Amino acid sequence: MSNFRPIDRQTGFLLPPSVDEWLPEKHLARFVVEVIDGLDLRVMRGSYRGSGSASYPPSLLLGILVYGYATGVFSSRKLERASYDSVAFRFIAANQHPDHDTIAAFRRRFLQEIEGLFVQVLAVAREMGVLKMGTVALDGTKIHANASRHSALSYEHAGKIEAQLKAEVAELLAKAEAADRADLPDGLSIPDELGRREERLAKLAEARATIEARARERFEREQAEHEAKLAARDAKAEATGKKPRGKPPQPPVEGPRPTDQVNLTDEQSRIMPVAGGGFEQCYNAQAAVAAGSLLVVAADVCQATNDKQQLAPMLGKLAALPEDLGQPKTLLADTGYFSAANVQACGAAGIEPLIALGREAHHPSLSERFAEAPPASDDPTAVEAMAHRLKTLEGRKLYAQRKHTPEPVFGIIKSVLGFRQFLLRGLDHVRGEWNLVTMAWNLKRMFVLSPAG
Repeated sequence: MSNFRPIDRQTGFLLPPSVDEWLPEKHLARFVVEVIDGLDLRVMRGSYRGSGSASYPPSLLLGILVYGYATGVFSSRKLERASYDSVAFRFIAANQHPDHDTIAAFRRRFLQEIEGLFVQVLAVAREMGVLKMGTVALDGTKIHANASRHSALSYEHAGKIEAQLKAEVAELLAKAEAADRADLPDGLSIPDELGRREERLAKLAEARATIEARARERFEREQAEHEAKLAARDAKAEATGKKPRGKPPQPPVEGPRPTDQVNLTDEQSRIMPVAGGGFEQCYNAQAAVAAGSLLVVAADVCQATNDKQQLAPMLGKLAALPEDLGQPKTLLADTGYFSAANVQACGAAGIEPLIALGREAHHPSLSERFAEAPPASDDPTAVEAMAHRLKTLEGRKLYAQRKHTPEPVFGIIKSVLGFRQFLLRGLDHVRGEWNLVTMAWNLKRMFVLSPAG
């Protein structure tokens, strides 16, 4: 005789079921709800008119989004489906089921407000005792835009396509004026063909105008840099009384270059080199991560491939944090952030920089690892003082934290949670989405560090 448990899918519950009983006491969903219920959401609530049908509370929709990003569910359609399929999402949604349009509209609508909530979550982490701001590490990672690099169009190629389309429009108009239409192929509608080409011509004109505007901005920037170099060259010649060596710097060339590109799907994204080789349509996401806790304390997104110009804006975000969160004492960064100006900017902000001056060889010998640093100079510059500290045992030990501070955060977000592409388009929108991603990461990390985890 078999000894199996009975299966009965038809009998109803004797008492009304409670979603709260279906979820373990120590669960990330409970922690997310508890933290969000303690946040100040008055700005979100105040933006609703209060007329028409009743709306979902902002805390409920925000909880669905945050828990989704913390567990690798980003699509609004998948979030809607999870409110039916997942016990954790049912708990957060209080057994309600917001449709995907509602979730997507809420995400787009409150991206700026989420940045303020990012700081509130850090305050909660500080109260829990899991956030310490002594040492932070800065790094960037390329995240794919919601656009294909094959949708990028160069200025030169746009001109060729424009000329081709104009020739085709002229040919179609000539066919339309011809009295004998017997030669027209079956299925050819001249008005439809003209409409399609006129629409493409309008898009091409818009793309070329965007490239030309970017070229003007680049020329103005390069012209200012050129004039600064000439002024410095003249000042040096006047101070020394000698003609400077070398050729004078060449002035920038005005106008767009043939290879200047714009993406027709997301014109604010850029083609960037990615890890493993090749180029993709991306944004450059920045994050300053607190050593030890691995909490992201500042986040930003930029269009520049190079990280060198991103240190100053990130210092500004760190300086804008509330005083009770604390201020970092040391900033770690790789050689992509190194410049004399960046070192001086850290000093002006009261932060001691440890930025690699160049790429270091892998697997140094034992004698190199524990070699004593040479004596420091009597009156070092900011760069010289930092270079000396990087050679000391204490400096090398502190800088070694850089590799296992921001890089694991990026690795988990991209490889474990699967966030490798922004869902939104446009620089302001992806900045808000990156804040949402990092805030969800912080809540997930706080749960792990808390006794409840």
